[in-house]
Order: sequence, then C-alpha cells, then structure tokens
Amino acid sequence: MSNRVIRESYGVVYREQAQFKDTYGGEPGTVFIECMRILPEGVPSTTVLVFSHPIGGGAFLPIMSQLARQGMHVLFVNTRYRGNDSALIMEKCLLDLGAGIRDAKERFGYEKVVLGGWSGGGSLALFYQEQAEHPSITMTPAGDPVDLVEAALIPGDGLILIAAHVSRSVTLTEWLDASIRNEKDPEDRDPELDLYNPKGVQPPYSEDFLVRYRAAQIARSERITGWVQEQLARRIRAEGPGAELGFVVHGTMADPRWLDPAVDPNDRVPGTCYLGDPRTVNMGPVGLARFCTLRSWLSQWSLSQSRAHGEKNAASVSCPTLVIGNTADNACTPSHTQRLFDAIPHKRKVRTDIEGATHYYAGQSEKCAQAARVCAAWLAEKGLA
Repeated sequence: MSNRVIRESYGVVYREQAQFKDTYGGEPGTVFIECMRILPEGVPSTTVLVFSHPIGGGAFLPIMSQLARQGMHVLFVNTRYRGNDSALIMEKCLLDLGAGIRDAKERFGYEKVVLGGWSGGGSLALFYQEQAEHPSITMTPAGDPVDLVEAALIPGDGLILIAAHVSRSVTLTEWLDASIRNEKDPEDRDPELDLYNPKGVQPPYSEDFLVRYRAAQIARSERITGWVQEQLARRIRAEGPGAELGFVVHGTMADPRWLDPAVDPNDRVPGTCYLGDPRTVNMGPVGLARFCTLRSWLSQWSLSQSRAHGEKNAASVSCPTLVIGNTADNACTPSHTQRLFDAIPHKRKVRTDIEGATHYYAGQSEKCAQAARVCAAWLAEKGLA
C-alpha cells in the first residue's frame, strides 16, 4: 500500500490565564498553535495519530509522510514554542497538545486518538497521557499556575513511541559536559573529565570512568538547578511574580556514547551525534539547552525538578503502547528505548526494532516505510485503525 499524501495546515486559537507572556508577540492571554494534517488521499478514517514535540517542527519528518502513505491520518500539533525552546514550559506544551486534540475531534469528527511520540515527542506524549488519565498538576515547578486538572485533557486510546528518549531533562543530563566546573567560565575544566581533550582520557572508557563521569554530570545539573532556584526566588522578591532571567548553558553535548560505541551499543557511527560532530556542537549555538530562562530550566531541563520524565510518567499509563527503536540511532540509544518499554506497567505493550535505521531515517525510505508498516499492523491488531 502506498497512498498519495496531501497536507492541510490550519491554526487553533484558545485563551489562557497567565501572569505573563513567554512567547513573542500576540495579545496576552491568547495562544495560537499551528497544526498540520498529513492524509492519504481519498482514504477516510475515524482514527487520527497525533504527534507533537516540545519545540515542534516535525510535520515534515519522513516518518509522518510514510504513516500517511500506509493509510493513516496523521496530525502534527506544534506547541506555542515552535522553533524556540528558550522559555519553554513543559506543562504548557500539554495544554497546547490538548487544545489540538480537542479541536481535531470537534473539527474533523475523529472518534479515536492515538498519541504518537517521535524523539522528544515520546516523553511529551507520556507526560500528556499521564496527566490526561490522572490529572494532578496545578502549577509549574517554578510555582506559576497552570491547571492541568481543570484542563480535562482528552486521553489517547493508544500510544506509539518511535526513536524516543526518556525525557529532555534526563537526556540533557546524560549529554552535559561533566568537565565544566564553573558555569561563568566554561574554559575552567577538569582535564580528567574532558572528553574532547586530545591529551585526556580516550575511548574505550572504563566502567570506573563512566561512573565518575555520570556522577559529575548529575552534580553539574543540580548545581545549575540550585543557582536557578536561588536566582528566581531573589528576583521575584525584588521585582514581582513575573521576574525572569535568561542565561546560557555551555557544554551540553558531551555524551561518552558518541565517542565509545561500546557504551550503550548499537549500530551508530562512532564520533557522530544526531546534530553532526559532537565536539563542535558541544559549544555551538544549536546544542541542547544552550539558551534558557530560569522557569524553563526548572520545567524542561532540571533532572530533579522537571515533571516530564518518560519513565515516571509511563508508570501511570494504561492504554496499549507500541515502542519502536532504531538500531543505528545516535540520539536515542537502546537503553532509552528499553527503559521506556520497561516503565509501562501493563502487558498490552510491544517493542520492535528497525535494523540499521537512524534517528531521522535520512536517506532510508524503506526502513522508514518498514516502521510505518509496523505501526499500521499494530493499530489494526488493537482495533485502533
């Protein structure tokens, strides 16, 4: 089966009560999100696969078109933070995704919704489903109101996770450059932990080194969190509830896995990451979490404070779940796929791997089509097609 794909873009507008704006432009209290349906021409369906990602932009990923070619209706909901996660609040991403789902059911008459999660959209989907099934959050980690109980999010009837990682906070922590000792001076480094120092430790890495390195990454994350909490509290006392501060986090792409293929092994190419050469990206402008605000760090990146944590969120999910891993993925490695699968508490779950597939399926149309066929077969088996 290979259907012709058509695309429909549209917007969804809704109101929210907020103390301040965290995106540029527009009337305070008004949220606008961009949506795109990717459809098999002439094929009706009462089920829609809804994907989102914290910073959006995934509507043109190869997997979205392939799913539609296999006969599925796909909807990609961009959050309000499309293309810029500097001030992103994960709890508000759930509100945006929920607005997109509610609108799709009302606008197009879909009866069933299957949540799709690719890469960082996987933990977002799990966070959403947790709060849709068991709503509990009424404020952000910074203490700002965001009522997910009152929002009455519509739960998905199923979940499909593709090349998904555990969460933004966990992933960032596992990628932090553990050698940086001073956030104000990124050149102040511990040479014994500097992965990119040609005179320093070289792969393959010993287990003792990895344990020390991971502990230093967690310690660095917690130092940043402590500083953020102190800064936010002090500024709110001095300036009022909307006080904020932007800051830079240096050295966020230094995972030993990228240099040593024996660490969390799969078929990835050593010395690469999904953004290119990790040595360059580590200090470059596109590295994870490079530009932040105090509130966003707590909600999005803090290992101890962020509520968006795939493993923890998955423990409350009751719907059927399909987990797909790509064996040549250099972003979401096998341990993340397995951790998400293991965290799902029920037996209505399936895991499968696409051999040789990379994170984006770039230049791998057949492997991408294989993943889409797996999804189509699973949906049919579960009565969700």
